[in-house]
Amino acid sequence: MSQIDSLPPLRDVINRHELRAKKELGQNFLLDLNLTARIARIATPLDQSTIIEVGPGPGGLTRGLLAEGAKKVIAIERDERALPALQEIADAYPGRLDVISGDAMEIDYRALADGPTKLVANLPYNIATPLLTGWLHAQFEQPLFESLTLMFQKEVADRICAQPGSKAYGRLSILCGWMTDAHIALNVGPAAFTPPPKVSSAIAHLVPRVLAGAPHIKSIEAVTRAAFGQRRKMLRQSLKALGVELPPLYEAADIKGTERAEELSVDQFVALARAYEALRASN
Repeated sequence: MSQIDSLPPLRDVINRHELRAKKELGQNFLLDLNLTARIARIATPLDQSTIIEVGPGPGGLTRGLLAEGAKKVIAIERDERALPALQEIADAYPGRLDVISGDAMEIDYRALADGPTKLVANLPYNIATPLLTGWLHAQFEQPLFESLTLMFQKEVADRICAQPGSKAYGRLSILCGWMTDAHIALNVGPAAFTPPPKVSSAIAHLVPRVLAGAPHIKSIEAVTRAAFGQRRKMLRQSLKALGVELPPLYEAADIKGTERAEELSVDQFVALARAYEALRASN
């Protein structure tokens, strides 16, 4: 592994600071700095935005982002053991790295950055999905992120980017497909991590869309929750959980009700949500 900066190899950093990965924190460290720099490049350009990173650990991706020209990185780390290692990176890149000791689930992300902002992170797998849905809710209320470049378990990344008709297609696919342009930018095998996880991983790159005249995100979630809550049943059965008349929903989405949830496109779910919202407002 060649170095991307003048700092010590990550394995030496981990040994010196006794940063053994903790399973309860969902930690799996990326030690190959060439790989972390490659991940950073997926989010380029980096020099015009504030980059928020969650769970930097010993700082492999942090160093990749800074080496690739990030103007400013704000790293949020819950594990206090990692803070001295991250401070060494901050000292090597004066004025370009701020480290916040805190829980990523409780951070006010809008208060962190002034101006264009990107998220780039090797997410702790045990909180990756709730973090993503929380960020999408925040994005819906007031646009903040230019892009999100995030490491997930491969299964989750597949769900984010899944298309109608596939086994992976579900509620997360529709939420991400509606709010963002999402694709898998890079697959990463278990051997890239220390310790190696039992599953493969992937980088999903999401670019938020402008949602003019869209239904509320809660309406999308209500419709998809009902539709996929009984995935094997026809929609005429599963959508009863919404508690509204169903024929106007069928008409809005141009369906018969005999379809199953995985057969509908994102646009059809948006149409269902818009009709559902209108029916509730009229009652």
